[in-house]
Amino acid sequence: MRAPRAEQAANYVVLVVMSVVVLWPAVTFVLAALSSDRAGRPAGVDWDNFATAWQQAGFSRAMTVSLVIAATASLGQVLLAVLGGYGFGVLGVAGQKVLFPVVLLGLMISLEAIIVPLYYQFRSAGLTNSVPGIILIHLGTSVPFGIFWMRAAFRALPRSLFEAAEIDGAGPLRLLLRVAAPLVSPAVWTLLLLAFMWTWNDYFLSLVFLHGDNVTATVALGVFQGRYVTQINLMAAGGLIVAAPVLVLYVLFQRRFISGMLAGALRE
Repeated sequence: MRAPRAEQAANYVVLVVMSVVVLWPAVTFVLAALSSDRAGRPAGVDWDNFATAWQQAGFSRAMTVSLVIAATASLGQVLLAVLGGYGFGVLGVAGQKVLFPVVLLGLMISLEAIIVPLYYQFRSAGLTNSVPGIILIHLGTSVPFGIFWMRAAFRALPRSLFEAAEIDGAGPLRLLLRVAAPLVSPAVWTLLLLAFMWTWNDYFLSLVFLHGDNVTATVALGVFQGRYVTQINLMAAGGLIVAAPVLVLYVLFQRRFISGMLAGALRE
């Protein structure tokens, strides 16, 4: 049954208003980045703002460091999360009634509460100001959520699929690669995009553990904005440069991301 025209019109009005509310800050931010006015007010278009921001902030090195950290940590998190979620959700781990709550405990511990002892431990191990060290921290703090996410995805699969594959002689690894993994691919893609976004946008850990040539894009942006605090157009241009990789990934994989989020919502 179709809704009355008045109701449809009201729905469109609400959608238009919400779209304007959501898009207006983004549009003004882009216009400020392109503005030739130092205060970011509407003026002539100046594409050199991006080149100036790129050079002055040292984004060439910082973006490379961030890309290495985000890509490695995201792939590592997804791999460990798939294996852990498969173990807890399908195979059944010995003592999982105790181990799984321990894993979930990692979601409840505030990073700010452990940052000081964590720093001294990594300094004694020679892992401060190193890319492998920061990747290890990201893995340790993000894997609990990944295991929780993938366990829910695996538990939503019909048990009869695994029983039929086991009758055909499939072992645990083959069950994962041939049966389970293709069916939970939306959840895997969603987790990968979320992990990349969270790691790329990290500022706190990078500020504490990295310095010198190993600064990430977010830290470089913070330093750059501190130097050019009165030049809104350059600050906006730098912000767009740092946000660009996440935006591009979301545009490319938005269907997989949305399908994975919807699948998780339906399972819940």
